[in-house]
Amino acid sequence: MSERPNRRPSSPSRRSGWLRPPGPAATPPSESPSPAPPARESVIDSAVYRDGRRVASPTTLADTFRLLREQPDGMAWIGLHRPTESQLHSLAAEFDLHPLSIEDALEAHQRPKLERYGDTLFVVLRAARYLDALEEVDFGELHIFVGPDFLITVRHGAAPDLTTVRRRMEETPDLLSLGPEAVLYAILDAVVDGYAPVVAGVQTDMDEIETEVFRGDPEVSRRIYELSREMVEFQRATRPLVGMLHGLMAGFAKYGTDEELQRYLRDVADHVTHTSERVDGFRQALTEILTVNATLVSQQQNAEMRALAEAGFEQNEEIKKISSWAAILFAPTLVGTIYGINFSSMPELSWHFGYPFAILLMAVVCVSLYVIFKKRDWL
Repeated sequence: MSERPNRRPSSPSRRSGWLRPPGPAATPPSESPSPAPPARESVIDSAVYRDGRRVASPTTLADTFRLLREQPDGMAWIGLHRPTESQLHSLAAEFDLHPLSIEDALEAHQRPKLERYGDTLFVVLRAARYLDALEEVDFGELHIFVGPDFLITVRHGAAPDLTTVRRRMEETPDLLSLGPEAVLYAILDAVVDGYAPVVAGVQTDMDEIETEVFRGDPEVSRRIYELSREMVEFQRATRPLVGMLHGLMAGFAKYGTDEELQRYLRDVADHVTHTSERVDGFRQALTEILTVNATLVSQQQNAEMRALAEAGFEQNEEIKKISSWAAILFAPTLVGTIYGINFSSMPELSWHFGYPFAILLMAVVCVSLYVIFKKRDWL
């Protein structure tokens, strides 16, 4: 590792071999970041390394700056979690970080990207983890500043856990001695490896959703929608990584990147390509499942409507029968009611054949109504 240069704008800069020109910058959204924790709690870990070994573990940023100045061939690795604005501005002043990158790190909610500002590389990654208890995907955001002799990580969210990455790198000093770019590749590898449990969890959810769809679960549509939204976020996390990694690999020959780091990055690129393809497949499958579910729901609704129509038809047939018999029974009641008025001037009251005539009249009316209703299939 060459001598640590002065980090002032007017001083000569050390060009790291794997740095490449930046892609188009993403426009930062207007959404405000979550409240930052206290400054002391924001510094998760800060260390100064020399020849791949930790030589100091300062507790404050000021101590880190001082110790790094005292180590001409040293490298600082600073891990922050939702730092305060004053902390980021102090880092910007010490390491000449570009204001746009500081603004992105403060606001968060960025899409994955890789940009170069002079000697500093600014990388945004979207990490993910699968929450088994909630059966959902939780996304975190990681901002990385990589310079000739420093690496700064700014984490927003619970993922990823960089403690394991730091421990693994410290256990392999030969790899850590390759500089900040080696740490960057290790972080990329950790973020991409973290996608594997998410893919497995989503695959389990997909299998459960397919079972619920054909079982007719009424809540499955909501679950499909929620998982589809998570897959959209997952795509936004993985798709840009493919181009970013291929851009880094394109500069291997030009900048003479270490062969070990080349193998490291190729492996990461293979994993992220595979993950991106799986996520695309999940989205397509969810679209098809949603279509199938809509078809099944429509068929079920049609069956229910048909059953209601059949029940209504049967009810109408029963009403016809009841109405027909009611009309038939009403006829003799009407005749009997008329002759039950007991007026003295009714001629049939004193008629010898009055009673047989009334009975015959009742019978004729009833039979006539029966014949009429029978012809109409009411009986």
